[in-house]
Amino acid sequence: MKLWRVLGVAGLAGVAATGVIIARDQRQRAQLTPEQVRERLHERLESGRSAGGSTAAAAVEAESSESD
Repeated sequence: MKLWRVLGVAGLAGVAATGVIIARDQRQRAQLTPEQVRERLHERLESGRSAGGSTAAAAVEAESSESD
């Protein structure tokens, strides 16, 4: 019986810790301006190309150039 109580408390602590991490991430994301988000996406695209040039990165670039 005591084991189940300890497992329950550990589970609640895990859920609370996950909630804290998610809330912190949301706050950081909410503080970004659209220009900062765009810059980060372009950085990811460039790093993807330099890491091996995946076809997904090329497809994303093709779509973005068509919409411009």
